[in-house]
Amino acid sequence: MFVKILKLMTVIVLVSLFLKRPVHSLTWKDTTQIHGFASQGLMLTSDNNFFGDSEDGSFDFRELGLNLSIRPTPDLQFSIQGLSRWAGEANDGNLRLDYGFLDYSLIENEAGTLGLRIGRVKNPLGFYNDTRDVAFTRPSILLPQSIYFDRTRNLALSSDGVNIYTEYRKGFGNIFYDLEVGYPKVDNQETELAFLGPNAAELGKLDPRISYISRITFEPTGGRTRFSLSGALVNIKFKPASMGTKEGNIRFRPLIFSAQYNTEFWSLTSEYALRYSRFEDVGKPTFSITGESYYLQWSYRFLDNLEALLRYDVLYQNRDDRSGDRFAATSSAPNYSRFAKDWTMGLRWDITSSWMSRIEYHYVDGTGWLPLLDNPRASETNRYWHLFSILISYRF
Repeated sequence: MFVKILKLMTVIVLVSLFLKRPVHSLTWKDTTQIHGFASQGLMLTSDNNFFGDSEDGSFDFRELGLNLSIRPTPDLQFSIQGLSRWAGEANDGNLRLDYGFLDYSLIENEAGTLGLRIGRVKNPLGFYNDTRDVAFTRPSILLPQSIYFDRTRNLALSSDGVNIYTEYRKGFGNIFYDLEVGYPKVDNQETELAFLGPNAAELGKLDPRISYISRITFEPTGGRTRFSLSGALVNIKFKPASMGTKEGNIRFRPLIFSAQYNTEFWSLTSEYALRYSRFEDVGKPTFSITGESYYLQWSYRFLDNLEALLRYDVLYQNRDDRSGDRFAATSSAPNYSRFAKDWTMGLRWDITSSWMSRIEYHYVDGTGWLPLLDNPRASETNRYWHLFSILISYRF
């Protein structure tokens, strides 16, 4: 049903372009833009693995991207980006479609804009999810892992569907709103491990169902402050591996509160999230769990091209069992696999407008966001660990 609606909306957009008189003529050459980026990182940990065998130093963190945009008319734009990413066992460098959509502007005037995107679109979650692929747009080498999990990155990154966006401009400030309807990306090993546990392959597979994402952002005049509220209703069907076993459902409901304060030289950013999950007939009786996470981040710009960062980041997989003791009592995994408290310090140097380098240090208590594929045996991990990383990035 949704696919039929998607096709119908695409036809309506294309037909309206032919019926609508263009404001001025454009050529493909005038509006075609090609950009790309490349990043290479080094991960070194005292214990545990992050993006490869990092205890011995891992260069298995690399990102290559190329994007193309064309605007054949003032109201229509086609955008596409291919991405190749290496990040430990979860990403082996295979080329994939990061995003690819048709963007049609329905209304655009002094009061605001209204438009829609159809295709594979970025999920509007929090401050950073839309642009997390490009190192230049991230506040650090690793985003706050309590909010932007790298171990379930494919699920959070994008969906196949329709995104309706609007901006309303008034004297008191700007209001931005996104509503997205589509299918989440759950058919990958890292997402199955996150939802089904270490025996995911034996239990069954995940199949996406129609899901919804929404975000509203308010920026008072001047842009000194930003406030955002985003949430999702993610629906997943569980298909058991055993014949005759009843199919189940997973309902994932994250809610993220975001705030930022900016001055000429420094910025203060914080985000708080609640993550409600309900599992029905997924290998065990129906149960639900609510995770909780937050971070406080301060960045200071010494120079136009030199910036320092300090952040405290906290994750609890279950807010009713923050210590993880109840979980450990019925599992072979240790209690510290259910939480993580991360102190981060970093430095960014923009060498030129095209080249950037970063250095970053993390001291972590807990393994709640460690990549599961890089650490298949939770009992062999260590609670207290250090992570040191270096990244160099190029864009054009």
